Amino acid sequence: MTTESQDPAARAAQLLKGHRESIDRLDAILVYTLGERFKHTQAVGRLKAEHDLPPSDPTREAAQIARLEDLAEQADLDPEFAKAFLNFIIDEVIRHHKKHQE
Repeated sequence: MTTESQDPAARAAQLLKGHRESIDRLDAILVYTLGERFKHTQAVGRLKAEHDLPPSDPTREAAQIARLEDLAEQADLDPEFAKAFLNFIIDEVIRHHKKHQE
């Protein structure tokens, strides 16, 4: 049965299923990407602790936020959401870096 011959509710259900499958794949990509990102930030935290460097770098953080806002605009994503998301990640990274210095 083709999409054209299905009733509207069945077509909608089929489209919804496709969107949800895409969302599930993208969620997996996000989780694995964040996992990889945190492996690198953990290594940075250990290096900072070994060399008695501060756990945060406000200059880099500001540059990263500006960079992410630009990327968000290019990706048609709300820059405020992107900024809030990166701030959440940065806060978590700094928390991890502080643990390395304890």
